[in-house]
Amino acid sequence: MANALAAAGLVETPAFPFTSEEQNDLHGSATGEHLPSIRLANPLDGQAPFLRRSLIPGLLQIAHRNIARGLTDLAIFETGAVFLPEPGVVYGTDEVPPLAQLPSDETLAALNASIPPQHRYVSALFAGNVTPRQPGKAAEPADLSAALDAVRLIAEAAGVTIDVAQGQRVALHPGRTGVLSVNGAEVGYVGELHPTVASDADLHGRAVVLEIDLDGILSLAGERVVVESLSTFTAATQDVSLVVPTSVTAGELHAALVEGAGELLESLRLVDDYRGEGVADDSKSLTFALRFRAPDRTLTAAEATEAKLAGVAVAAERFGATLRE
Repeated sequence: MANALAAAGLVETPAFPFTSEEQNDLHGSATGEHLPSIRLANPLDGQAPFLRRSLIPGLLQIAHRNIARGLTDLAIFETGAVFLPEPGVVYGTDEVPPLAQLPSDETLAALNASIPPQHRYVSALFAGNVTPRQPGKAAEPADLSAALDAVRLIAEAAGVTIDVAQGQRVALHPGRTGVLSVNGAEVGYVGELHPTVASDADLHGRAVVLEIDLDGILSLAGERVVVESLSTFTAATQDVSLVVPTSVTAGELHAALVEGAGELLESLRLVDDYRGEGVADDSKSLTFALRFRAPDRTLTAAEATEAKLAGVAVAAERFGATLRE
Protein backbone atom coordinates (compact mmCIF):
# COMPACT_ATOMS: atom_id res chain seq x y z
CA MET A 1 0.00 0.00 0.00
CA ALA A 2 2.75 2.43 0.95
CA ASN A 3 4.66 1.62 -2.24
CA ALA A 4 1.58 2.30 -4.36
CA LEU A 5 0.98 5.71 -2.78
CA ALA A 6 4.67 6.62 -2.95
CA ALA A 7 4.76 5.64 -6.63
CA ALA A 8 1.84 8.01 -7.22
CA GLY A 9 3.89 10.91 -5.86
CA LEU A 10 2.83 11.05 -2.21
CA VAL A 11 5.48 11.28 0.50
CA GLU A 12 5.35 8.94 3.48
CA THR A 13 5.68 10.84 6.77
CA PRO A 14 5.56 8.64 9.90
CA ALA A 15 4.55 10.49 13.06
CA PHE A 16 4.68 9.76 16.77
CA PRO A 17 1.51 7.94 17.88
CA PHE A 18 0.83 10.45 20.67
CA THR A 19 -1.76 13.21 20.72
CA SER A 20 -4.06 15.19 22.99
CA GLU A 21 -7.50 14.20 24.18
CA GLU A 22 -9.02 17.11 22.22
CA GLN A 23 -7.47 15.90 18.95
CA ASN A 24 -8.66 12.36 19.64
CA ASP A 25 -12.20 13.61 20.16
CA LEU A 26 -12.06 15.81 17.05
CA HIS A 27 -10.61 13.30 14.60
CA GLY A 28 -11.23 9.99 16.34
CA SER A 29 -15.02 10.10 16.04
CA ALA A 30 -17.48 11.33 13.43
CA THR A 31 -19.42 13.57 15.80
CA GLY A 32 -16.64 14.88 18.03
CA GLU A 33 -18.04 13.02 21.03
CA HIS A 34 -15.67 11.91 23.75
CA LEU A 35 -14.60 8.30 23.24
CA PRO A 36 -12.21 6.24 25.38
CA SER A 37 -8.50 6.85 24.78
CA ILE A 38 -5.39 5.26 26.23
CA ARG A 39 -3.44 7.62 28.48
CA LEU A 40 0.28 6.91 28.88
CA ALA A 41 1.62 6.55 32.40
CA ASN A 42 4.88 8.32 31.46
CA PRO A 43 4.31 10.39 28.28
CA LEU A 44 7.19 11.93 26.33
CA ASP A 45 5.15 15.13 25.90
CA GLY A 46 2.84 16.29 28.64
CA GLN A 47 0.63 18.02 26.07
CA ALA A 48 0.19 14.79 24.12
CA PRO A 49 -0.27 12.05 26.73
CA PHE A 50 -2.77 9.91 24.79
CA LEU A 51 -2.34 7.23 22.14
CA ARG A 52 -3.94 8.31 18.89
CA ARG A 53 -7.35 7.22 17.65
CA SER A 54 -6.60 8.68 14.21
CA LEU A 55 -3.57 9.35 12.03
CA ILE A 56 -4.85 12.80 10.99
CA PRO A 57 -3.46 14.77 13.99
CA GLY A 58 0.06 13.58 13.17
CA LEU A 59 -0.32 14.56 9.51
CA LEU A 60 -1.56 18.01 10.56
CA GLN A 61 1.52 18.53 12.73
CA ILE A 62 3.82 17.47 9.91
CA ALA A 63 1.98 19.75 7.47
CA HIS A 64 2.31 22.64 9.92
CA ARG A 65 6.09 22.16 10.23
CA ASN A 66 6.56 21.93 6.48
CA ILE A 67 4.50 25.03 5.76
CA ALA A 68 6.45 26.95 8.43
CA ARG A 69 9.60 26.09 6.46
CA GLY A 70 8.20 27.24 3.12
CA LEU A 71 7.06 23.86 1.77
CA THR A 72 3.44 24.73 1.01
CA ASP A 73 2.51 22.09 -1.60
CA LEU A 74 1.94 18.86 0.28
CA ALA A 75 0.78 15.37 -0.60
CA ILE A 76 1.69 13.26 2.44
CA PHE A 77 0.51 10.00 3.93
CA GLU A 78 1.08 7.57 6.78
CA THR A 79 0.24 3.95 7.45
CA GLY A 80 0.26 3.00 11.10
CA ALA A 81 -1.61 1.74 14.13
CA VAL A 82 -4.40 3.56 15.91
CA PHE A 83 -5.55 2.57 19.37
CA LEU A 84 -9.28 2.01 19.86
CA PRO A 85 -10.07 0.89 23.41
CA GLU A 86 -13.51 -0.52 24.09
CA PRO A 87 -15.73 1.40 26.55
CA GLY A 88 -15.58 0.09 30.10
CA VAL A 89 -12.51 -2.09 29.57
CA VAL A 90 -9.44 -1.40 31.71
CA TYR A 91 -6.18 -1.95 29.82
CA GLY A 92 -2.69 -2.44 31.16
CA THR A 93 -1.36 -4.67 33.91
CA ASP A 94 1.10 -4.56 36.78
CA GLU A 95 1.81 -8.26 36.46
CA VAL A 96 5.29 -8.84 35.00
CA PRO A 97 6.25 -12.45 34.13
CA PRO A 98 9.37 -13.70 35.92
CA LEU A 99 12.67 -13.62 34.06
CA ALA A 100 14.24 -16.72 32.48
CA GLN A 101 10.93 -18.53 32.52
CA LEU A 102 8.52 -19.21 29.66
CA PRO A 103 5.19 -17.57 30.47
CA SER A 104 2.20 -19.88 30.64
CA ASP A 105 -0.60 -19.71 28.11
CA GLU A 106 -2.79 -18.08 30.75
CA THR A 107 -0.17 -15.41 31.44
CA LEU A 108 0.26 -14.67 27.72
CA ALA A 109 -3.51 -14.47 27.28
CA ALA A 110 -3.75 -12.00 30.19
CA LEU A 111 -0.96 -9.86 28.72
CA ASN A 112 -2.63 -9.81 25.30
CA ALA A 113 -5.97 -8.91 26.90
CA SER A 114 -4.30 -5.91 28.55
CA ILE A 115 -3.43 -4.43 25.14
CA PRO A 116 -6.09 -2.24 23.46
CA PRO A 117 -7.24 -3.11 19.91
CA GLN A 118 -4.77 -1.71 17.38
CA HIS A 119 -6.04 -1.23 13.84
CA ARG A 120 -3.77 -0.41 10.93
CA TYR A 121 -4.97 2.72 9.16
CA VAL A 122 -3.81 4.61 6.09
CA SER A 123 -4.35 8.37 5.94
CA ALA A 124 -3.33 11.14 3.57
CA LEU A 125 -3.39 14.93 3.49
CA PHE A 126 -3.25 17.26 0.49
CA ALA A 127 -2.65 21.00 0.78
CA GLY A 128 -1.42 23.80 -1.47
CA ASN A 129 -1.17 22.88 -5.15
CA VAL A 130 -1.13 19.40 -6.63
CA THR A 131 0.35 20.85 -9.84
CA PRO A 132 2.60 23.94 -9.66
CA ARG A 133 2.22 26.94 -11.95
CA GLN A 134 3.87 26.41 -15.29
CA PRO A 135 4.29 28.43 -18.50
CA GLY A 136 0.87 28.64 -20.08
CA LYS A 137 -0.85 26.79 -17.22
CA ALA A 138 -2.12 27.99 -13.88
CA ALA A 139 -1.46 26.10 -10.68
CA GLU A 140 -4.02 23.44 -9.72
CA PRO A 141 -4.96 23.63 -6.04
CA ALA A 142 -5.54 20.49 -4.03
CA ASP A 143 -9.19 19.49 -3.83
CA LEU A 144 -11.36 16.44 -3.27
CA SER A 145 -10.37 14.93 -6.62
CA ALA A 146 -6.79 14.44 -5.39
CA ALA A 147 -7.98 12.59 -2.28
CA LEU A 148 -10.47 10.51 -4.28
CA ASP A 149 -7.68 9.51 -6.68
CA ALA A 150 -5.71 8.26 -3.68
CA VAL A 151 -8.78 6.35 -2.45
CA ARG A 152 -9.08 4.64 -5.83
CA LEU A 153 -5.39 3.79 -5.76
CA ILE A 154 -5.72 2.23 -2.31
CA ALA A 155 -8.77 0.27 -3.47
CA GLU A 156 -6.94 -1.11 -6.50
CA ALA A 157 -3.91 -2.09 -4.42
CA ALA A 158 -6.16 -3.89 -1.91
CA GLY A 159 -8.31 -5.54 -4.56
CA VAL A 160 -11.61 -4.02 -3.39
CA THR A 161 -14.18 -1.54 -4.65
CA ILE A 162 -14.58 1.43 -2.33
CA ASP A 163 -17.89 3.28 -2.65
CA VAL A 164 -18.26 6.95 -1.71
CA ALA A 165 -21.46 8.44 -0.30
CA GLN A 166 -22.10 11.88 1.14
CA GLY A 167 -21.61 12.04 4.89
CA GLN A 168 -20.68 14.27 7.81
CA ARG A 169 -17.80 14.55 10.24
CA VAL A 170 -17.27 17.29 12.76
CA ALA A 171 -13.69 17.97 11.59
CA LEU A 172 -14.66 18.22 7.91
CA HIS A 173 -16.48 20.77 5.79
CA PRO A 174 -20.27 20.20 5.59
CA GLY A 175 -21.23 19.14 2.08
CA ARG A 176 -17.66 18.22 1.17
CA THR A 177 -17.40 15.00 3.14
CA GLY A 178 -17.71 11.43 1.90
CA VAL A 179 -18.15 8.17 3.78
CA LEU A 180 -16.16 5.26 2.32
CA SER A 181 -17.55 1.73 2.33
CA VAL A 182 -16.81 -1.72 0.95
CA ASN A 183 -19.78 -4.03 0.37
CA GLY A 184 -21.87 -1.84 2.64
CA ALA A 185 -19.35 -1.85 5.51
CA GLU A 186 -18.00 1.58 6.45
CA VAL A 187 -14.19 1.66 6.20
CA GLY A 188 -13.26 5.34 6.38
CA TYR A 189 -13.91 8.84 5.13
CA VAL A 190 -12.63 11.51 2.75
CA GLY A 191 -13.24 15.23 2.70
CA GLU A 192 -12.12 18.80 3.02
CA LEU A 193 -11.02 19.98 6.45
CA HIS A 194 -13.36 22.41 8.13
CA PRO A 195 -11.93 25.95 7.72
CA THR A 196 -11.58 26.33 11.50
CA VAL A 197 -9.67 23.05 11.81
CA ALA A 198 -7.41 23.98 8.89
CA SER A 199 -6.79 27.45 10.33
CA ASP A 200 -5.87 26.02 13.74
CA ALA A 201 -3.20 23.93 11.99
CA ASP A 202 -2.00 27.01 10.02
CA LEU A 203 -3.10 25.45 6.74
CA HIS A 204 -4.05 28.29 4.42
CA GLY A 205 -6.58 27.58 1.72
CA ARG A 206 -8.21 24.22 1.23
CA ALA A 207 -6.80 21.03 2.71
CA VAL A 208 -8.29 17.60 2.05
CA VAL A 209 -7.76 14.37 3.97
CA LEU A 210 -8.68 10.73 3.82
CA GLU A 211 -8.54 7.98 6.42
CA ILE A 212 -9.18 4.28 5.79
CA ASP A 213 -9.19 1.26 8.06
CA LEU A 214 -6.51 -0.73 6.23
CA ASP A 215 -7.09 -3.92 8.21
CA GLY A 216 -10.79 -3.54 7.49
CA ILE A 217 -10.52 -3.34 3.71
CA LEU A 218 -7.95 -6.14 3.58
CA SER A 219 -10.32 -8.38 5.54
CA LEU A 220 -13.04 -7.61 2.99
CA ALA A 221 -10.81 -8.18 -0.03
CA GLY A 222 -11.46 -11.20 -2.18
CA GLU A 223 -8.87 -12.96 -4.27
CA ARG A 224 -5.33 -11.73 -4.85
CA VAL A 225 -4.95 -8.84 -7.27
CA VAL A 226 -3.63 -10.18 -10.58
CA VAL A 227 -2.43 -7.83 -13.31
CA GLU A 228 -4.12 -8.64 -16.61
CA SER A 229 -2.38 -8.61 -19.97
CA LEU A 230 -3.04 -5.65 -22.25
CA SER A 231 -5.64 -6.51 -24.86
CA THR A 232 -4.96 -5.99 -28.56
CA PHE A 233 -8.68 -5.72 -29.33
CA THR A 234 -10.33 -2.34 -29.74
CA ALA A 235 -12.55 -1.08 -26.96
CA ALA A 236 -16.09 0.19 -27.46
CA THR A 237 -16.99 3.31 -25.47
CA GLN A 238 -20.43 4.67 -24.67
CA ASP A 239 -22.01 7.11 -22.22
CA VAL A 240 -25.28 6.81 -20.34
CA SER A 241 -27.22 9.47 -18.41
CA LEU A 242 -29.72 8.22 -15.85
CA VAL A 243 -32.27 10.22 -13.89
CA VAL A 244 -32.72 8.94 -10.34
CA PRO A 245 -34.07 10.30 -7.04
CA THR A 246 -31.57 12.49 -5.19
CA SER A 247 -31.51 9.92 -2.38
CA VAL A 248 -29.79 7.39 -4.69
CA THR A 249 -26.02 7.66 -4.40
CA ALA A 250 -23.64 7.49 -7.34
CA GLY A 251 -22.02 4.45 -5.74
CA GLU A 252 -25.33 2.57 -5.61
CA LEU A 253 -26.07 3.37 -9.25
CA HIS A 254 -22.50 2.45 -10.23
CA ALA A 255 -22.90 -0.97 -8.60
CA ALA A 256 -26.19 -1.60 -10.40
CA LEU A 257 -24.72 -0.75 -13.80
CA VAL A 258 -21.69 -2.98 -13.19
CA GLU A 259 -23.89 -5.88 -12.13
CA GLY A 260 -26.13 -5.60 -15.16
CA ALA A 261 -23.51 -4.88 -17.82
CA GLY A 262 -21.66 -8.13 -17.17
CA GLU A 263 -18.20 -9.35 -18.08
CA LEU A 264 -17.80 -7.21 -21.21
CA LEU A 265 -17.68 -4.04 -19.07
CA GLU A 266 -14.03 -3.03 -18.58
CA SER A 267 -14.43 0.41 -17.01
CA LEU A 268 -17.23 2.55 -15.60
CA ARG A 269 -16.75 6.01 -14.13
CA LEU A 270 -18.96 8.92 -13.13
CA VAL A 271 -18.40 12.01 -15.31
CA ASP A 272 -21.31 14.33 -14.45
CA ASP A 273 -23.88 15.03 -11.74
CA TYR A 274 -26.52 17.41 -13.12
CA ARG A 275 -29.36 19.02 -11.20
CA GLY A 276 -31.34 21.82 -12.76
CA GLU A 277 -33.53 22.70 -15.73
CA GLY A 278 -35.12 19.66 -17.31
CA VAL A 279 -34.72 17.50 -14.19
CA ALA A 280 -37.29 17.36 -11.39
CA ASP A 281 -36.38 19.04 -8.11
CA ASP A 282 -36.26 15.72 -6.26
CA SER A 283 -34.14 14.05 -8.95
CA LYS A 284 -30.69 14.25 -10.46
CA SER A 285 -29.03 13.10 -13.67
CA LEU A 286 -25.86 11.03 -13.32
CA THR A 287 -23.75 10.44 -16.42
CA PHE A 288 -21.34 7.52 -16.63
CA ALA A 289 -18.65 6.74 -19.20
CA LEU A 290 -18.53 3.02 -20.02
CA ARG A 291 -15.81 1.07 -21.79
CA PHE A 292 -16.46 -2.42 -23.13
CA ARG A 293 -13.96 -4.95 -24.43
CA ALA A 294 -14.01 -8.65 -25.24
CA PRO A 295 -10.92 -10.83 -24.68
CA ASP A 296 -11.20 -12.66 -27.99
CA ARG A 297 -12.69 -10.28 -30.55
CA THR A 298 -13.54 -6.71 -31.44
CA LEU A 299 -16.97 -5.82 -30.09
CA THR A 300 -19.66 -4.39 -32.30
CA ALA A 301 -21.57 -1.27 -31.32
CA ALA A 302 -24.70 -3.42 -30.96
CA GLU A 303 -23.00 -5.71 -28.43
CA ALA A 304 -21.80 -2.75 -26.36
CA THR A 305 -25.26 -1.17 -26.46
CA GLU A 306 -26.88 -4.41 -25.36
CA ALA A 307 -24.53 -4.69 -22.38
CA LYS A 308 -25.12 -1.06 -21.45
CA LEU A 309 -28.90 -1.44 -21.60
CA ALA A 310 -28.66 -4.56 -19.43
CA GLY A 311 -27.00 -2.38 -16.79
CA VAL A 312 -29.69 0.28 -17.23
CA ALA A 313 -32.36 -2.39 -16.73
CA VAL A 314 -30.90 -3.35 -13.34
CA ALA A 315 -30.71 0.33 -12.33
CA ALA A 316 -34.34 0.84 -13.43
CA GLU A 317 -35.55 -2.16 -11.46
CA ARG A 318 -33.59 -1.26 -8.34
CA PHE A 319 -33.93 2.53 -8.24
CA GLY A 320 -36.51 3.50 -10.87
CA ALA A 321 -33.75 4.99 -13.05
CA THR A 322 -34.76 6.36 -16.44
CA LEU A 323 -32.69 7.42 -19.43
CA ARG A 324 -32.34 11.17 -19.64
CA GLU A 325 -33.85 12.57 -22.82
